[in-house]
Amino acid sequence: MTVVPYAPETLARDAIDQLAGLTVLDFGTNWCGHCQRAQPLVDAALAPQSGLRHIKVEDGSGRPLGRSFGVKLWPTLVFLRDGTEVARVVRPTDGETLDSALAQLAPAG
Repeated sequence: MTVVPYAPETLARDAIDQLAGLTVLDFGTNWCGHCQRAQPLVDAALAPQSGLRHIKVEDGSGRPLGRSFGVKLWPTLVFLRDGTEVARVVRPTDGETLDSALAQLAPAG
């Protein structure tokens, strides 16, 4: 399995807020040990989710997108439905935490 690296920001917050559908913003860096340890868990949890957009954002000091979401630790995964945050997981260490956040993406009702 190929690991997709964190990439520099390409979307502004207003563009993220306008995204339709389900999205996971994954904030971190390629050199972060916590990010490297969490990656297999994140990949395993997100792989079976059809129609889920996974955007890996390279974060750091002065990066406006991460600051707009209040990211302080890596990795931070922000789960969005139609551009609105519905769940957040910081430094996941087990699949259950990720599964719980994914469950919150399901439509209400």
